[in-house]
Amino acid sequence: MGTPETSREPCPDRILDDVGGAFGMGAVGGGVFHFLKGTYNSPKGERVLGGYQAVRMNAPRVGGSFAVWGGLFSTFDCTMVYIRQKEDPWNSIISGAATGGFLQMRQGLHSASRAALAGGVLLALIEGAGIMINRLVTQQPGMLMEDPLPNSGNPAGYGMAQLPGQPPANPGSIKSDSSSSSSSWFGGFFSGPKEKSVDDDGSKTKVLESFDSPAPPSFEYK
Repeated sequence: MGTPETSREPCPDRILDDVGGAFGMGAVGGGVFHFLKGTYNSPKGERVLGGYQAVRMNAPRVGGSFAVWGGLFSTFDCTMVYIRQKEDPWNSIISGAATGGFLQMRQGLHSASRAALAGGVLLALIEGAGIMINRLVTQQPGMLMEDPLPNSGNPAGYGMAQLPGQPPANPGSIKSDSSSSSSSWFGGFFSGPKEKSVDDDGSKTKVLESFDSPAPPSFEYK
């Protein structure tokens, strides 16, 4: 994300861009303000007409004043960029102070100094707020990525053989199951046969005592 200084138009085009934006801002804002003011000051029954007349008379004037301020500010800003050969918030602060002082030169040195100080302080507040917002926006994705999980291989709080929504697995039961399976595997060769088993329907069946097949009958004549 670019900073407010680097995301603006290049310097020759910046002046026209700021003049148009300032005129639109002043015309819209001034139109809303003077419409409400004209509606409030008009007699009953002609409030809408009074608000319309107030907008038509005052909105272009306010827009022109904003356009003059924006054009002078951009001109001083481009001058500071040319002199200092870099873009930083100090250009905007100095340009705001120079614009405020230049617009009040006809009122005398004292009035121009106060206007310059007010313009510099105003632009310093605006630039400081912009820098703080830019830092907060750029730091939020980093904070989310820097928070690791407790167990990176498994879901948080669950073991290797456990899934969310299931009771924790008992290592002893796993070990006994594996030992019983191994004993049953080797039991067919080295251990005695089972005595009984139970079917699914509950009936008991007997198992043969050994795996030897019965002797075949002999048909010899005695």
